[in-house]
Amino acid sequence: MMLLPILRRSVAACVVVIVMCGVGWSQQPAALTASAKAKASSASASAPDIARMEQIIQADVAAKTFMGSVLVARGNDVLLSKGYGSAVLEWNVPNSSTTKFRLGSLTKQFTAASVLLLEERGKLSVNDPIKKYLTDLPATYDNVTIHHLLSHTAGVPNFTALPDYEATKTVAQTPAQLIARFKDKPLDFPVGDRFSYSNSGYIVLGALIEKVSGMPYAQFLQENIFTPLGMKDTGYDVATVVTANRATGYVPGAKGLSNAPYLDMSIPFSAGGLYSTTEDLLKWEQGLMTGKLLSPASFTKMTTPVKREYGYGLIISTTKDGHKMISHHGGIDGFNTFLAYYPEEKLTVVVLGNVNGTAPQVIGSRLGALARGETVVLQGEHKQVAVPAKVLADYVGKYRAAPTFAIDITQDGEKLISQATNQGKLQIFPESESKFFYKVVDAQLEFFRDPSGKVTHLILYQNGRELKAVRE
Repeated sequence: MMLLPILRRSVAACVVVIVMCGVGWSQQPAALTASAKAKASSASASAPDIARMEQIIQADVAAKTFMGSVLVARGNDVLLSKGYGSAVLEWNVPNSSTTKFRLGSLTKQFTAASVLLLEERGKLSVNDPIKKYLTDLPATYDNVTIHHLLSHTAGVPNFTALPDYEATKTVAQTPAQLIARFKDKPLDFPVGDRFSYSNSGYIVLGALIEKVSGMPYAQFLQENIFTPLGMKDTGYDVATVVTANRATGYVPGAKGLSNAPYLDMSIPFSAGGLYSTTEDLLKWEQGLMTGKLLSPASFTKMTTPVKREYGYGLIISTTKDGHKMISHHGGIDGFNTFLAYYPEEKLTVVVLGNVNGTAPQVIGSRLGALARGETVVLQGEHKQVAVPAKVLADYVGKYRAAPTFAIDITQDGEKLISQATNQGKLQIFPESESKFFYKVVDAQLEFFRDPSGKVTHLILYQNGRELKAVRE
């Protein structure tokens, strides 16, 4: 049962945790890197944390919601690097740190970095109108700048949400043909007015990169990002090319896992067409976050929120314990991914999975919290306590998180009931006077008061994210 898709959060710190989901439910350990072995032998104090990391991962492995690879690193020290399950179920090929997974929307940060590299070389400015370079766009794009596209504030309709998307995703298309599918549709809102996640905008940015650089998108990334950073296991995925160590994608169903439906990889293009490994994504984070790739000015642009915590291809947010987090997650047929970086701790978390679901994001968020010193409580570990009915009564009311989403809290004697918009009623159980948990879904609610003691809002914790809802 699901409460809601909570808003994306970002990850910015300097420990690195990478999780990649594969196929198969048995754990398949990959060899630890030399630095991980050294860390384990020279710093016995970290052993309890690593053991707890295994418990966090195994909770989803046991529930058959996660298969993949996990890498956790603090700075250059890899703490954990393992594969879980199978990369190819049919042959029981185990996942490892070198298994290649489709990244989905993690691709967007590579696209954004490419645009900023072109700006550094004087080829464009992010404040330029996009029509300065792509002149065949209609008049509706007159006021759309590159900045608007990078930050999802252009209002370009998201083509993956159009009614014809499922019927057309198996047919190869050029960037121009992709853009033709949405360019003549009216914008969803006035340019710059608000944030609305749009794969279409990043398709346009891919076409921009090709036009300005004079080379295919994949070639530009290879020559300007992958090769300089030593990312030998990263590239643009093409289904017809034989790619060593590439995982197969799966989707869950009533009868278990099945092969994900076919997607022609020309369709996700610069919004979601890349593949990589946990080890390569560690190189990416080290290169991006330490200034090896971009100038300080470009990095600041990329990691400065514009609207809704979104910068350029990255989400920049603050964890509940006050730590900066720079992150993104992705989803594509058969794969889900999560990549996060915490600058204060030099911690990176990456989760790449080849079974669709929220497990990579949940695991990655929990591993990041644990590595920062937080206490992580798994769903079956919450302990119910007694709370007086008069205290429960203080929480009764409607809490609105968005114009179309709210959570109603009602009381039934000594029980507190939660009901999210268009969802059923669910009892929430107290673990303190202000914190409650669900038993049928892995989520928690926490109520907050102002200095006078009046309950003002709640926060929903779910899938490693937080959603604030204000009492009406």
